[in-house]
Amino acid sequence: MTQHNRPTFRTALSNRMIQMTLGAFAFIAAAAGTALAVQAPAAVTATDKSAIEKIVHDYILEHPEIIPQAIERLQAKRMSSTIADNRMALEKPYAGAWEGAANADVTVVEFFDYACGYCRASLPDLAKLVGSDAKVKIVYRELPILSEESSDAAKVSLLAAERGQYMAYHKALYGAGKVARDTIVAAAAKAGISKADAEAAMASNKYDAEIQSNIALAQKLQASGTPTFVIGDQVLNGAVGFDALKSGVAAARGK
Repeated sequence: MTQHNRPTFRTALSNRMIQMTLGAFAFIAAAAGTALAVQAPAAVTATDKSAIEKIVHDYILEHPEIIPQAIERLQAKRMSSTIADNRMALEKPYAGAWEGAANADVTVVEFFDYACGYCRASLPDLAKLVGSDAKVKIVYRELPILSEESSDAAKVSLLAAERGQYMAYHKALYGAGKVARDTIVAAAAKAGISKADAEAAMASNKYDAEIQSNIALAQKLQASGTPTFVIGDQVLNGAVGFDALKSGVAAARGK
């Protein structure tokens, strides 16, 4: 997975890990306390509470392996809630920035950067997924975090989405190799966008709000790089491959 050095992403991720660790301790303690309260609600006193806390404390020290399990469970629960709260923003594409089934029962969201080699490597997997499943939609969300050229490429990409030329540009630019102004313009031309229009898009601030919205969504999802996929209530980080994408779709469809 391509990593980036933006402090806002790294700092936010570190803070979340601390919060999740503390939350896991609270989760374990609360679970133990709740279990006893359910069994004997009238009998729980301050003395009982103190005893429960000591039992939980001693158990955690004797079985530290439960902490990662609790953190994982807590993280999954919180992530599912975050995705649910932001599902409309995630799954509603910008104009034509999508492919697959218009009436899909599962939507796969990819946060990507045109300068990301792992995103390029994921392109055949996504094409295979769409080609093999008639009820899947792929929504592409630009996350230009690697370079200035990434931002230029994303702006022209959003222009292409407005004109119904998204996938033609998307595939042409990935096929061009290194992202630079000349390859961006060449990919735009292959998609039927003039050089003048492509250069105007790169110079415009019209698409800044969409890009910033994608960055904000990625931060909420604790994305640490590109590509990042959202399928159902799961977040998959990195070039996970066709099988993992297919399994994610099956899990989402099962729910």
